[in-house]
Amino acid sequence: MQPIIIIVVAAFVIFITFITLISRYKRCPSDKILVVYGKTGGTSAKCIHGGGAFVWPVIQDYAYLDLKPLSIEANLTNALSRQNIRVDVPCRFTIAISTDIESMNTAAERLLGLTHEAIQELAKDILFGQLRLVIATMTIEEINSDRDKFLENISKNVDSELKKIGLKLINVNVTDIKDESGYIAALGKEAAAKAINEAKISVAEQEKIGETGKALADREKDTQIAETHRDRDVKIAITQKDREISIASAAKDEAIGRAEAERDTRVKTSEANAIAIRGENEAKIAIANSDALRREKEAESNRIAITAEKVQQAKAMEEAYQAEQKAELARSERERSTQIANIVIPAEIAKQRAIIEAQAEAERIRENAKGEADAIFAKMEAEAKGLYEILTKQAEGYKEVVAAAGGDPTKAFQLLLIEKLPELVKTQVEAVKNIKIDKITV
Repeated sequence: MQPIIIIVVAAFVIFITFITLISRYKRCPSDKILVVYGKTGGTSAKCIHGGGAFVWPVIQDYAYLDLKPLSIEANLTNALSRQNIRVDVPCRFTIAISTDIESMNTAAERLLGLTHEAIQELAKDILFGQLRLVIATMTIEEINSDRDKFLENISKNVDSELKKIGLKLINVNVTDIKDESGYIAALGKEAAAKAINEAKISVAEQEKIGETGKALADREKDTQIAETHRDRDVKIAITQKDREISIASAAKDEAIGRAEAERDTRVKTSEANAIAIRGENEAKIAIANSDALRREKEAESNRIAITAEKVQQAKAMEEAYQAEQKAELARSERERSTQIANIVIPAEIAKQRAIIEAQAEAERIRENAKGEADAIFAKMEAEAKGLYEILTKQAEGYKEVVAAAGGDPTKAFQLLLIEKLPELVKTQVEAVKNIKIDKITV
């Protein structure tokens, strides 16, 4: 009886052990990642996507990471673009935990045990930061018109940062982009103006084609009229020639009957021939005038057509340039306002202060210099007046001396020399008064 009990107990223990081992085999659903942690052979966790794994009791445990996508709304406001223009970029990102082996291990280390809300908040901070970084490296035109490049830059930057916490970017959707300065609206108006200008250019080209056809029709009509006039002039000339020839023939027949009028007949015949030739020449002149008038009409028609074409092209280019100029003016005005606020106004204040100080210093120096100059001028003016009086009196004296000498300058010089002789002798005596000399002969 005892061996049977032992066998039953052993069988029961084996059955319980088998059931326990079976219950420790965990299957991984397709929308989750099975994370086995504990003693896993040197790594912090073992991640399994699909299939299953045996989780040893006591030394191992397990948990699941949800692979369902998370939709995060990131309405970025006042982001600074490369042109220093602030824009609002509303976006919606779709992210999920990556199934890449390295990323699964990273997600197990960073996200295991976090709720969906916590993961969303963590990812939102990364998304906002990378979105601002991407916008700062692009212009408004690139963000607004080249959406593929914008989304590519976002995907590249965001995906690399999300990978650091085990997430990946599935999709990003950017709705309408707005800016506080109205620059995007100005770009839309510029595009609309460009489309309108292109339509106007197309209409002008069609009108030019119509005017060209009309000019050709007018030219053909003028050609037909000229040909009609030419044929009429030729017929008139031929009729006149025939009539004159008939008259000449009648005169000739009458002259044959009259021998004494042979000379007159020859003269009349020559005159008739001359008249006929003159008629032919007049007909040719009329034809030449008609051809010249036709060519003039053709040239005028071509000139009008070319002028109309050039005028329409010039108007289209002028309107396009005006639209571009308005856009550039708006952009330059905005940049100029920023520069004025940041640089020009402080510089202008410093400049005005320096100018006022320099003007005050210059005024002080000017007043000092003016006073000194007035004093010097007064002194020099007095000296000049005195010298002028002296020279004037000397000149009058010399004049009287010359008059006293009878108008002879040589005698006048002798008189002046005699007058200065005592001073010359005194000077000579002063020069030799300390020299021992027996006598002096002058």
